[in-house]
Amino acid sequence: MPPNWVNRTLWTGDNLDILRGMNSECVDLIYLDPPFNSNQDYAAPVGSEAAGAAFKDTWTLSDLDVAWMGLIADEQPAIADLLDTAGRVHGKGMQSYLTMMAVRLLEMRRVLKTTGSIYLHCDPTASHYLKALLDGVFGRQHFRNEIIWKRTFSHGGADGWGSVHDTLLFYSRSERFRWTGLTQEYDPAYVAAKYSKEDDRGRYQAIVMTGPGTSQGPSGQPWQGYDPTAAGRHWAVPRAALATLRREGIPIPTDLHARLDLLMEHGFIYIPQKAGGVPRFKRYLGDDRVLPVQDVIADVPPINSQAKERIGYPTQKPLALLERIIQASSDPGDMVLDPFAGCATACVAAEDLGRQWVGIDLSEKAVELVNRRLQETMGTLFHNRLVTARTDIPRRTDIDAPKNYRQNKHILYGEQEGYCAGCRTHFEFRHLEVDHVIPQRKGGGDHIENLQLLCASCNRIKGDRPQEYLVARLAELAG
Repeated sequence: MPPNWVNRTLWTGDNLDILRGMNSECVDLIYLDPPFNSNQDYAAPVGSEAAGAAFKDTWTLSDLDVAWMGLIADEQPAIADLLDTAGRVHGKGMQSYLTMMAVRLLEMRRVLKTTGSIYLHCDPTASHYLKALLDGVFGRQHFRNEIIWKRTFSHGGADGWGSVHDTLLFYSRSERFRWTGLTQEYDPAYVAAKYSKEDDRGRYQAIVMTGPGTSQGPSGQPWQGYDPTAAGRHWAVPRAALATLRREGIPIPTDLHARLDLLMEHGFIYIPQKAGGVPRFKRYLGDDRVLPVQDVIADVPPINSQAKERIGYPTQKPLALLERIIQASSDPGDMVLDPFAGCATACVAAEDLGRQWVGIDLSEKAVELVNRRLQETMGTLFHNRLVTARTDIPRRTDIDAPKNYRQNKHILYGEQEGYCAGCRTHFEFRHLEVDHVIPQRKGGGDHIENLQLLCASCNRIKGDRPQEYLVARLAELAG
């Protein structure tokens, strides 16, 4: 479904309201760097580009959280159990934080395409709870990676190990997720240490040619005086070397020992001269010197105090980190969403890589920062491409036109069996009123999924506020 917004849109407002107004399955990739429940308040230094940007990272359980938990319990009982457990084990602050995240992650899953992916950036404060929450929202079978980013080079650890990393939790919406096969260069120090030998074919490292376990076939038989079975192993012929020989026009025999002979003849195998030397395979570095991206990121340094991209925003992440994520899980033209945009690093990286993007942040400062950063990064290439700044709530266009009012009321009366969706009291048909679960001013539409029946009293209490307000208010009145 096409998105119901234009490319380069940045919303200022509560991301829950805005997510609820977004069309389903219209986003290819989500990156979010939410608060970590660190019990700190963050503010950009006076005089920095981001001065005026601040956010609270301290959470206490409120009536709103209790209402959200009630709504989650109706539709996602397993997630509700997790929230309750977090409150019992860690405290009400963690329960409040995870409740805030849960209602938003459920909407993020809805707006993701079936081929889409999500990366949640967090630290050890809540990463274990967030992983369990993501398992509940996206399904544990759709967990792909826990990625470690070394965010600093050193950190004081007088009473334990120095904390120098953040975690990124990578999930897909389904089994058909987009993966580009991104590669990265080898670490020069690793190359120097491991590929320390060299011959006419280039630099190489010597590795074992056998795998664990014995075999009754040819792979378990002795070759060049070495018996792999005696060591509890079997021959493992290197396929990459055979592929190199094929490209050179050399026929490859089918017999395993003949293949070993061929590899040795062409210099891919050597046998140490010492007695009982085990044959070794030469793994060459290759011309491209790249390997698939790894789940430990140690080659993207933090933003130092003199870095050109530094703007003074609290918790700012480096562009290189976001570029790697976007390149790995999206193609040019795809839609990238950052629902906790901050200084909009993900949006800037998406623009630079030819992706479409949309961001949401509570602070109006985000719009100013992303415009400035894009102009500084892209110069004249960004001329006349300023961000579309919005404060309204989008209206979904992916739902069929609503049925007429009277028909909806009869359907809703049957579905609710005559009970008010607020106080749960039974009423005659004529005493119930049609209400928008998500108010129209918050982006709620007239489709049946967003309608319910309330008694006159509950409808007056709720007014044009969300359903969670009504739940919390009724609980307060009952107490």
